[in-house]
Amino acid sequence: MTDAPKQRSLAAFGYRDYRLYWFSRFLSTIAMQMQAVAVAWQVYAISRDPFDLGLIGLSLFLPAISLVLVTGQIADRYDRKTIIQICLAADFLFAAGLCALAVIGTDNTWPIFGLLIGIGVARAFITPAGQAMMPNLVHEKDLANAVAWQSSAWQVASVGGPAVGGAVLILGADVTYGVSAVLIAVSVVLTGMISNRSQERRREPVTWTSVLGGLLYIKMKPVVLGAISLDLFAVVLGGCVALYPIFAIDILKVGPQGLGLLRAAPAVGAVVCSLWLVRHPLRSHAGATMFWSVALFGAGTVAFGVSTWFPLSLFALFVMGAADMVSVYVRQTLIQLATPDDMRGRVGAVSSVFVTTSNEFGDFRAGMMAGLIGTVPAVVVGGAATLAVTALWTRLFPDLRKVQKLDQRI
Repeated sequence: MTDAPKQRSLAAFGYRDYRLYWFSRFLSTIAMQMQAVAVAWQVYAISRDPFDLGLIGLSLFLPAISLVLVTGQIADRYDRKTIIQICLAADFLFAAGLCALAVIGTDNTWPIFGLLIGIGVARAFITPAGQAMMPNLVHEKDLANAVAWQSSAWQVASVGGPAVGGAVLILGADVTYGVSAVLIAVSVVLTGMISNRSQERRREPVTWTSVLGGLLYIKMKPVVLGAISLDLFAVVLGGCVALYPIFAIDILKVGPQGLGLLRAAPAVGAVVCSLWLVRHPLRSHAGATMFWSVALFGAGTVAFGVSTWFPLSLFALFVMGAADMVSVYVRQTLIQLATPDDMRGRVGAVSSVFVTTSNEFGDFRAGMMAGLIGTVPAVVVGGAATLAVTALWTRLFPDLRKVQKLDQRI
């Protein structure tokens, strides 16, 4: 009997294809985080302009918002594993390009932004295809466990990636980019080893109704719309990752290794929280818990903004990561269980733009505001705005607040 809870907590790993998927996404996320550390450091070292840090996020965000109606359609009409493999291979080439630029040396940031746009295009296709494929790899009864472990993979990689990236950055940005390219290459191989699983594919002609199907479906589901839009505004307003190099260099004065720790701290909090959720999944008050977690994220953002003491800054980021993990866990589980398989690609594409790529748009918002009103005010105002949005959403989406169990039909 003592092994039963352990077996339930590892249920998703009983599926071979899910294990391959999990490790593939884990390695590619580490590579992504290492790239993010190196790019932010390199761009700020070249220009010393907070606005350029915001342009990093914009370069990654624009492809996703521009292609949202295309990427979801493709994920629902074509083999999702093949889509992921092709785009990871493209991601490898762009990482190699960043490495080459670092070796050659450049005093101009625009070639870097050009490669980032290419990376943004590849990830715009990977995200909805990956989200839609995961339910094909496990039984529905184990989907919540799979979501929790997948979120853990992302968060653990978000710990290791920045920490390793900050350490390797001492050897040079070229080395950091090179290591990330190798990890992406391994991810391509692991994805290729996944068995071709059946998926419900769209067969009807392409029409505006089918193209807009993800948006229309979300509009008809107030709980899903509320969950996605709450995360959207929280990340756009409260996101401040783009400004970490300024805090590391000018405010906290902790250097590249300190930057790696700043990038890793939220993920450490998220990993601790995700491991707790795997062992102790939410049994009730799921909607209310999501609202409280977003509010805590906003409060943590304010605390980080005003801190000038490195340990306190790390703790604030730890709390932010733990709170964000709860929100991600609730949102992803609700969406996956509420969406038919033949629409998961389009709904996933919209969700990725609203949530995943909102991190990049949030970085642009932070960089732009920092250039206008200063770094610390930009962070504090963003955190306060997150708290205000959370309070407003509790009134606009009462059905989301009343959700009790994650597996209830909505």
